[in-house]
Amino acid sequence: MLDIRYIKENPDEVIARLAKKGKDAKEEIAQILALDAERRALIAETEKIKAEQNKINKLIPQYKKEGKDLAPIFAQTKAMGAQTKENDEKIKDVEAKFSALMLGLPNLPDNDLLPGGKENNEPLRYFGNPKEFGFEPKNHVDLCTDLGLIDYKRGAKLSGAGFWIYSGMGARLEWALLNYFIDTHIANGYELMLVPHMLGYECGLTAGQFPKFAEDVYWLETAEDERRRFMLPTAETALVSLHRDEILTEADLPRKYISYTPCFRREAGSYRADERGMVRGHQFNKVEMVQYTLPEKSDEAFEELVANAENLVKGLGFHFRTVKLAAEDCSASMARTYDIEINIPSMNGYKEVSSVSNARDYQARRGMMRVKRSDGTMEFVHTLNGSGLATSRILPALVEQNQLADGSVKVPEVLQKYLGVEVIKK
Repeated sequence: MLDIRYIKENPDEVIARLAKKGKDAKEEIAQILALDAERRALIAETEKIKAEQNKINKLIPQYKKEGKDLAPIFAQTKAMGAQTKENDEKIKDVEAKFSALMLGLPNLPDNDLLPGGKENNEPLRYFGNPKEFGFEPKNHVDLCTDLGLIDYKRGAKLSGAGFWIYSGMGARLEWALLNYFIDTHIANGYELMLVPHMLGYECGLTAGQFPKFAEDVYWLETAEDERRRFMLPTAETALVSLHRDEILTEADLPRKYISYTPCFRREAGSYRADERGMVRGHQFNKVEMVQYTLPEKSDEAFEELVANAENLVKGLGFHFRTVKLAAEDCSASMARTYDIEINIPSMNGYKEVSSVSNARDYQARRGMMRVKRSDGTMEFVHTLNGSGLATSRILPALVEQNQLADGSVKVPEVLQKYLGVEVIKK
């Protein structure tokens, strides 16, 4: 959520920055400012009436003692009470409209981001060189099928299109990747959290996914008297609510968390021909990084998260690039995002395997997550997140980039201790 004070002081700037995200917010900003003014006027009027009512009520004992007619006074206080009740209802209605509009505004993109979408994304750096083969390489679907790593047919039989089964060495390879990610993050000072996979509405609201994107997740059917829950689309949705409605101290920060979870996504639209297999799916595994930090440490934390994700990919020996997203390609909740994209040879291009983002204080405002400074002042913390990493594109890239002429796959050195083999063969 944006800061209403900042909107009031800089309405034109807010409109211009949101336009970089493709959002025409002129009408919403005008409505928000009008509702805020109306709310403040109603509150001031109501407080004035209540103060006058209290003043009159204090005079009643004296009037009784003096034998004055109390009927006009009672009529006046009754009218005042009716007016305050009416005003309270108006305030409630205005605040509901105000809150809905505020929750619907996306985060402001950082000033240095280019406007527009993917066409304006900026590759910042490349690592390694594209893989060259002295033979005709296979795609990951054929490799995984031939080696018995993934069972696509039975996955579809169990749950439909967009699902698969890791089998045998494929399951072990998936687990090795997850262990490599987790061990690396723990060594870097992150605390491992195993969070619920079913979350309450407030988690989606704090993360900035709700209310606008409430239908992009899988909701669980529940009885009317049960709390409505959804399957988490990413561990970020849980981790950024850990300190919801809490006040932290400067000594508490930064808080660095990781979590392994399956992620559940409603992948809308049709699949492209080059996105077969595991590249898009309704369920996939991911290790997520989240930081809570002081505002002045926010940029430093962002660079740390980017470096962590890059180092994981480097450790696997992949050719990849780091891309700074244009404003419109950043998600609604984020002020800044870098994607780490790896080369999957059969797809003739790059696919995102990690997205590192800074929400600034946007999520903290929605979740009332604050820090009390040593001088007693309070302000909102900053939250950041990054994939560290998602496996559904790492594994396809791994088998494609490390395939050998005989159809086997060389195991990256960092994973060999988990698998106990150097090469995966039939």
